[in-house]
Amino acid sequence: MLLVGLLLLGSAAAAHEFWLQPTRYVVPPGSRVHLGRWVGAAFRGERWGGQSARLEQLVHLQPGVAAPTDLTASARQTDSLQTTAQLTQPGTHLLALRTNDAYLTLPAAEFEAYLKEEGLSDVSWQRQKYKQQDQPGREAYRRCAKTLVLAGAASAPDSTFRRRVGHPLEIVPEQNPYLLRAGASLTVLVLADGRPLGSQPLQAWLRPTDGHPAQHFTLHTNQNGRALLRMQYPADVLLAAVRMTRLAKSSQADWQSTWASLTFTCLAR
Repeated sequence: MLLVGLLLLGSAAAAHEFWLQPTRYVVPPGSRVHLGRWVGAAFRGERWGGQSARLEQLVHLQPGVAAPTDLTASARQTDSLQTTAQLTQPGTHLLALRTNDAYLTLPAAEFEAYLKEEGLSDVSWQRQKYKQQDQPGREAYRRCAKTLVLAGAASAPDSTFRRRVGHPLEIVPEQNPYLLRAGASLTVLVLADGRPLGSQPLQAWLRPTDGHPAQHFTLHTNQNGRALLRMQYPADVLLAAVRMTRLAKSSQADWQSTWASLTFTCLAR
């Protein structure tokens, strides 16, 4: 079994996540890889139909190359996003996509139910504090998704996996998941605006590569923004977090939500 440990472990309602899913997580060097954009629950879903106007940024960080490759302009060339990357260098590649804001307004009861489902009790508390619990919820939401793809073999000097891309909410692994042995642990750091985010719920979906059903856990980061996962067998992994903050100067929304995800496969050899 693949065990996931942290300071607090429990269950939570399934969230509608957004993630990048490459055609293959492990490919030969020189391969072109298409990044599927998925939205759904329980690590299952449907392809995201967002158009190029929603794309804020798409970058590719390669092993041994200091500067990120900005793929945004090429991805926007047509109405449909073109999210394909060439993995020339051997090693672990990091690809990161960020959208701009979309807007949503829900009736008060539906918004409160949504906050409860997503574990955003602090937002519900703030609405009660300011006597807004009976008002519609006006939300601006954006998505930040990252994936790790291995070209050839991973090596210890390769540090691309832990590079930060500056997303407003970001999940950063502190060890290379492609080098983990069965039973080893992976430390994950959650950042908000570049700073460690403590007591942050972190959703983990673990889909065994042998076809067994996916497992879901709700974790919480410690005071230093870190969570610990122990990998026991090969599985595709989706980690996801959501954060909502009050918007003080917006005519379109009262709240800003940011949805972050990270996908990779754990070989656990």
